[in-house]
Amino acid sequence: MRITRIEIEGRRGRFATITRQRGNPNIEVTVLIPERPDGMKMDVAARGDETGEKVRRAFAGYLHRQLEEYEGTNCDIEVYAREIERFAD
Repeated sequence: MRITRIEIEGRRGRFATITRQRGNPNIEVTVLIPERPDGMKMDVAARGDETGEKVRRAFAGYLHRQLEEYEGTNCDIEVYAREIERFAD
């Protein structure tokens, strides 16, 4: 089984889609928020080393802030990091 797409809903009107195409070295995240209704696409490294993991964890904090509209605790961010990690090498 291979997961190819996850959709996340944060607070009302705030969404993200996480995808990774076969062979792509990056995870693509599209964030849809009221301030950016056309969405903003960002790439996050999918590589399986420690640096890649740190980058994804930092990005999870950013994604949490965008979707939940507050600075999350480690537990809050971990939920987002876990979903992003599904697409990592």
